[in-house]
Amino acid sequence: MSNAFISGTGFYVPPRVVSNHDLITKYRIETTNEWIVQRTGIEERRFADEGVGTADLALAASTMALERAGLVAKDLDLILFATLSPETAFPGSGVYLQRKLGLLDDSPKFVPAMDIRNQCSGFLYGLATAAAFVRSGAARHVLLVGAETHSAALNLSSGGKSVAALFGDGAGAVVVSATDEDRGIRGTWLGADGRFAETLSQPIWDITKRPFIPVNDQGVGQVAPDKLWAGMNGKVVFKHAVEKMILSVMQACWALQIEPKDIDLFLFHQANMRINQYVQGQLGLPDEKVPHNIQHYGNTTAATLPILLAEADQAGKLTKGKRVALVAFGSGFTWGSAIVDF
Repeated sequence: MSNAFISGTGFYVPPRVVSNHDLITKYRIETTNEWIVQRTGIEERRFADEGVGTADLALAASTMALERAGLVAKDLDLILFATLSPETAFPGSGVYLQRKLGLLDDSPKFVPAMDIRNQCSGFLYGLATAAAFVRSGAARHVLLVGAETHSAALNLSSGGKSVAALFGDGAGAVVVSATDEDRGIRGTWLGADGRFAETLSQPIWDITKRPFIPVNDQGVGQVAPDKLWAGMNGKVVFKHAVEKMILSVMQACWALQIEPKDIDLFLFHQANMRINQYVQGQLGLPDEKVPHNIQHYGNTTAATLPILLAEADQAGKLTKGKRVALVAFGSGFTWGSAIVDF
């Protein structure tokens, strides 16, 4: 059986920087830079321009990952696309990315495309799936992408300030490939608790209703503000996030019979700097082992881990032999961890 390893990484964030000051002056959100930084650690984020979709961001990240893996798109056997902000309700963004990668040009290669809807944990659920395909021999090279275009679906007003300041746009990608070497994805540990499904959600429609979106006399769909915009109970999310992230790290260590000190780098989902610092403190991890980029990008949901991974790679921190832990928690609630040996 082949091992599954990460052969290439890539990321892309839109060029438009939106600072906390911009939220106050341009969008008239009643907040302060100090309030946002103190509670989240976020100083700025990136917003895509109108006309740019999630698959567009994914294309740039995927192109970089393929180049760093020494591959071209037609070497791929599978595309996995994790996102909560697809271009449309259906189809998913995976097929749009397939088309943008040129896989259907000239002599088409109809690479299967699977979309993953596990929000902030989507990349880890995708990593588990990619590793399983590679280990089983069903695929040799899998493109796994996490990408989000949050800015189009944020309530950028004072009414949405508790959520609007948190999110940004971006994409990260990895290529998971087969190898006979003793390295790669050592394991993934996933979990979910649907009792808290509504605690962090953006319902928009209710498929149990007829019609699933209320319509007016002209047949125009109308979505109430409490359904249209994302909402969350921050205190409940914080409590469960730190609990499940710590649990996920310890579960991975127990399964592999290692200790946190045996891990060279911890990549935590970038949702809130305070959550990550609390987890870091509870696990007794030194600062040099826990990089952050939330201050620059905000929460890019499914994209945070692959962006952080690609940045670490380009900074020379993922040299052969390094052991990395990836940890995430998000809506659902869903969570997970992975241990990867480079």
